[in-house]
This record gives sequence, structure tokens and C-alpha cells, in this order.
Amino acid sequence: MPLDAQSKAVLDMMAAAGLPPIEQTTPAQARELRAALRATFSAFAGAAPEPARVDDWTISGIPVRVYRPNLVKPLPILVYFHGGGWVLGDIEGYDPVCRALAMASGCIVASVEYRLAPEHPYPAALEDCYNVTKYIAENAQEFDADAERLAVGGDSAGGNLAAAVTLLAQETGGPEIQFQLLIYPATDYSADTGSMQEFADGHFLTHAAMRWFWQQYAGGAENGLKYWISPLKATSLSGLPPAFVITAECDVLRDQGEAYAQRLEDAGVPVRLKRYDGAIHGFFNMGGMLDTGKEAISDAGAALWNTLGARAAAAGAGEVF
Repeated sequence: MPLDAQSKAVLDMMAAAGLPPIEQTTPAQARELRAALRATFSAFAGAAPEPARVDDWTISGIPVRVYRPNLVKPLPILVYFHGGGWVLGDIEGYDPVCRALAMASGCIVASVEYRLAPEHPYPAALEDCYNVTKYIAENAQEFDADAERLAVGGDSAGGNLAAAVTLLAQETGGPEIQFQLLIYPATDYSADTGSMQEFADGHFLTHAAMRWFWQQYAGGAENGLKYWISPLKATSLSGLPPAFVITAECDVLRDQGEAYAQRLEDAGVPVRLKRYDGAIHGFFNMGGMLDTGKEAISDAGAALWNTLGARAAAAGAGEVF
């Protein structure tokens, strides 16, 4: 299926902005450009719904913003790791999508502002994401959350971190994660797949940009072989929690996300994979302009509630603040 008309319009807007290719900038310059375009990116996301409560926390020195969709407690909780190639992104930029995800899922969403590369290369981001997840699991009552209904998720680099946190939690004996939401995740440093070639240029995330991002975070091919950087290289994925894997048809990361979903299925892990036809990388954050983005938020919300919320619904509404 060709690129859908709405996605093409977004790409045309980006092209008209005349931004330099990210691989031709320094990380500092790339962040300055992202900051200057924040209003534009917010417009892509659309109007953010208002959860019942939004609180800013600091956990082990890491900023975390917590979104509660209603005042019932305890609720399931999703620990969310933003995208941006491990170099870009923060909780402010992801505020609209996390608000929308909390309201769509009925779950608390805890958005993590992990340390960024290259100033803090691997394993800094993974350590931050794992430590915050572990703290929330061990102190769920502080968040009015249910530790037995804990999920991790993220998009792109954040999807990579969510998959890696799940593997790390399994290897270290906790925390017990019940669900993983993987949105066009980067899963293989060395991937040179068909989608990487077909959509190498002109579809928002380019092949060259992805190589640049990997280099900033992983530092080289030797680290790229580690399965905490490239989850697709893990020897076994058996025993991992159920997953919902979202991919975009016109995305360099499409094939490696779908390969990871297949590996999960082959290992006996319950997994749902959905490819959004005609969509580009980043569409999950563009619900203000893309119908596919709205659909994906709704689908992710339903997957979270169907997995984590059913037990609470069966037990009753719960306690109110």
C-alpha cells in the first residue's frame, strides 16, 4: 500500500521546513532544532485530554511525570519510555501522547525522562528505565497503583528500552512485568532489512539517521551485539510477558519490529502485531493530524486495559480518593 495522503502531507510540511539531516548535526544542534519545533510537534499530537491528576516526581534523580486518568485506586500502571533515538526527547515533548494514552487505557502512565546519549551512552538510559520501573513496582502504593498490573512501553528508542527492561527484569528476577507495549521498536543494531532499504529516505526517519542514533547510544558494532541493545539478538525470549507490537508500513524499523514480534510468538509469548498501512515512523505521536495515530492510541489503550484492567473491573470500581 502506498504512503497515505495524511502522512504525505506531514512529510511535505517537514520538507518545507528545510531542516538539515540529523546525521549532519551535533546532538546539541539536533536538540535545539527539536525545541524550536516543539509547537509544531505539539500540533501533530493534537489537543491533549486532561487526566484527573498529573504529578511530577523525581526517582533516583530521574524526572518522571505521572498521569492518573481518574481518581479510582489502585489502577494498573504503564511505565513509558519516550522515543528520540536515545538522543532527543523529554517528558514535556511527550506530554500530549502520555495524556492521551492514560485516558485511552484507563491506566496510570509514568513517563520517564532518562539520560540521553552521547553524553550518557549505553547503559545509562537502560539503567534509568530499569531503576524507575523497579522503584515503581516496589513502591506502587505511592502512586496509587497495583504492582501486580505493571506494564512497560515506549516508541522507537523507547520501544527498544521497554523490550530491554523486560529482558533485564526477567534475568535479574524482577520486577514482575505483566505486559509490554512496543511501538515501532528498534530491536537490532545491525539490521539491514527490506524496509530499511525501501524507506531509507523521504519517510521521516531515514536509514542514515538511524545509523547516527545507534552510534550515539551504542558506540559501535561490538556493543550492538549485546541483546540489551539489540533485543532481537537474545538467545531466548521464552517466559516474557504478553506484548502488543505496533509497526508502520513505511518505516525503516518496520521489519525489525515485526521480526521481534515473530520471535516472541515462536517462543510461546502471547503477542499481537498490528501494522498500520500507509503510516510513517512517528505516527503514534501525530494523532492531531493522522487518523492512523488516533487509531493506534485507541488500540494501545484497549490492549492495556484488556490485559491489565479486566481484573480490576471484575472486582469492582475500587477505592476513590
